[in-house]
Amino acid sequence: MNPFLISVPAAVLATGGVAAYGAAFPRAQLFGPTICRTNSPRKLAITVDDGPNPAMTPKLLDLLDRYQAKATFFLIGRFVRECPDLVKETAARGHALGNHTESHRNLTWLSPSQVVVELRLCHHAIVNATGAPPKWFRPPYGFRNPWVIPTAHSLGCKTVMWTLIPGDWLERPVEWLIRRMQPIATRAERVANGGGKPPALGTGDILCLHDGYHRELNYDRTRTLAALEHWLPRWRDLGLQFVTMDQAASAPAA
Repeated sequence: MNPFLISVPAAVLATGGVAAYGAAFPRAQLFGPTICRTNSPRKLAITVDDGPNPAMTPKLLDLLDRYQAKATFFLIGRFVRECPDLVKETAARGHALGNHTESHRNLTWLSPSQVVVELRLCHHAIVNATGAPPKWFRPPYGFRNPWVIPTAHSLGCKTVMWTLIPGDWLERPVEWLIRRMQPIATRAERVANGGGKPPALGTGDILCLHDGYHRELNYDRTRTLAALEHWLPRWRDLGLQFVTMDQAASAPAA
C-alpha cells in the first residue's frame, strides 16, 4: 500500500468524486491551502501527532535532543490540559506546537459550529499551558471539509499535511516501520547526487508520526521511537536538516 495514502480509509475513497479527493487526499487544496512539503530538499520536518503522552513524549524529546533535531508536535487539547508541564517542556526544548483538535474527531462530518469548538478548545488549552498560541494545525486523519481550514485560519493557524505517513499506529514489527520510512533516505540520496526532477529538488519531506494515541494516555509507541532512532543518524549523514514547521515554511526554497 502506498505510504502516502495509508490513512485514507476505503469508505472515503469509495464515495468517489472531487469532494472525496478534497476531503482525504494529503495534497488536495480544494477546501483551502495546506502545506505539504518543506521549502528546501535538505529540510525534513518531523511532525508528531496525538500527544502529549507521558509514557513516550519525554523519551522522544531526549532522542531528538541527542541528534539536535527539532520537530513539530500536533497536540490533542484534552491531553494538553492533563499534561501542561510536558507541553511547556516540549516548547522549551525548541519544538513547535500545533493544534490537533480537542478530541481527534473526524471533522469531515461535523457542522461549522462543531469544528469551531474542536479547534478552539485545543487552541486555548495550548495557550493556557504555554502562554503562546499555536501557529500550525493538522486535521485528524488529514480529513477536511469546506470549513475546517478557514476555522484554523481564523485562529492564526496554517494547515499542515505530509508527504509521508508510514503507518506507525499499525501493530507491525519495527523492521516494517523502518522500511516504510526508507523513501526519505532514497530521496535525500537522489538530491545529494544531483538527481530527481522538480519539484523533487526544490522541496523536502514532511513526515507524520505519532507519539500518542487519541483514545488514551500512556499508549506504547516504542516502535515509533525505535524507527526514529534507526533513521535519525542516517538522515543526518545524508545531509538532512531536522526542522520545525516554522523553519520549514518561513523562507523560499534553498
